[in-house]
Amino acid sequence: MVKNIAEEEQIPAHFLAKILQGIARKGLLKSSKGPTGGFCLNTSPKKLKLIDIIDAVDGMNNFNSCAGGLPECTSAKACSLCGRWKPVQARIMVFLGKTTIADLVRDAKKKAAAAKPVTRKVLRRA
Repeated sequence: MVKNIAEEEQIPAHFLAKILQGIARKGLLKSSKGPTGGFCLNTSPKKLKLIDIIDAVDGMNNFNSCAGGLPECTSAKACSLCGRWKPVQARIMVFLGKTTIADLVRDAKKKAAAAKPVTRKVLRRA
C-alpha cells in the first residue's frame, strides 16, 4: 500500500511511511507489520475529519501563530496581515473541521464517474 501511494504521489516511500507511522502513533491509523502489513483507519471515515489528520501530522501551531511569522503579533494586537488573514483562516478551520475522509472518498468517486466516457449503443434498423 505505501509503495503504491508513494508512486502515485511521486514521493519517497520511506518518507510516506514515516508520516503514516506518526499518524498511527496519534491513534488515527492502525498499523500491522510483516509482508502483508500496512495501515488502515482506526475509526470510521465518516468520523475522521481533515483537522484531525493535520493535527496528527503537523500540530496546530501553524494555525495559532502569526501568518507573517511576527513574534510580536498577538490576537490582542494583530499585525495588518493577520487582521486580514483571520477571517480566511476561520473559514478554513470550519472546512477542515467539517470535512471527513468519507466526504473526500465520495467526491473522488463522483469525479471518477463523471470522467468516464458514456458509451451509447447504436441501434441499426434492418
